[in-house]
Amino acid sequence: MSIIILGIESSCDDTSAAVIRDGIILSNILADQKIHAKFGGVVPELASRAHQQNIIPVIDHALQLANINKKQLNAIAYTQGPGLLGSLLVGSSFAKAFALALGIPLIAVHHLQAHVFANFIRDKDETSAIPSFPFLCLLISGGHTQIIIVKNHTEFEIIGQSIDDAAGEAFDKAAKILGLPYPGGPFIDQHAKKGNTKTFIFPRPQIPNLDFSFSGLKTSFLYLIRDKLKENKNFISENIDDLCASYQSAIIEILISKIKNASTQTGIKEIAIAGGVSVNSALRERLSVEMEKTNCTLYIPKAEYCTDNAAMIAMAGYFKFLKKDFSEQESVPFSKNR
Repeated sequence: MSIIILGIESSCDDTSAAVIRDGIILSNILADQKIHAKFGGVVPELASRAHQQNIIPVIDHALQLANINKKQLNAIAYTQGPGLLGSLLVGSSFAKAFALALGIPLIAVHHLQAHVFANFIRDKDETSAIPSFPFLCLLISGGHTQIIIVKNHTEFEIIGQSIDDAAGEAFDKAAKILGLPYPGGPFIDQHAKKGNTKTFIFPRPQIPNLDFSFSGLKTSFLYLIRDKLKENKNFISENIDDLCASYQSAIIEILISKIKNASTQTGIKEIAIAGGVSVNSALRERLSVEMEKTNCTLYIPKAEYCTDNAAMIAMAGYFKFLKKDFSEQESVPFSKNR
């Protein structure tokens, strides 16, 4: 008998629903919230209100596109955390009510672990390879930067993480300094394609072990802009491509250096990336080159599955369903990583 899972994602400002059957994605619908752009970041109260408006039509669309009736569902998976508590409450409340009404299991999914499972998402008739256990995953998003040993579908060990800002946060804050729209990472990537990575030199923090730090790099960028603007008020507009290229190159160099060290220390040659920052084109290109040099096998999810989406929640829920790892109605969302 087929196993059909509905996934619901509402951890931040995107409302998403996806349907998966026997590990194959049938639909993945997302409604983003443009309203936050004018504030330069996500406003939690506005996000939760938008989720309330979007969640029913998004889920309905996902079921229709998958050609699945709600009575065919075997379980409902939802994001339990981490994320914005108000946003998580909308998704979790709907998931609980829907599962209870249908009399089917409820599956709580850890948002960061779900990002890892983006590497397992397959569309119909797709035959591309998936990572073999154990593998290393470089998880890079707006709120988290981690190196994880993925031992199997349910065992994860964090062996390195940021001690301050995440890589995505460093991108977004630099973009704000440059006057670029939110979210800033993609705009920095676009400008960097036209710039010189060696025009400006930014520090590469020497953090022990496999941990990361991006606050010093971000501060160095801020001070450079401040000092140069005193000399030339048009400094940003005249140098924006080179600024983006140099800054982005520093972040990528830090990320690649750490994942290479992790591979050397653990002896694991299977490497995957995940999270919103893994959409970055320069990171994908440079990481592909470096992993080939070290005889590592690199796995890169499709861009649509790197940012927050319900397909990854449904996929994580599918593996939990196979182990009968279900949740209680009393389970509560959590805002911080645990």
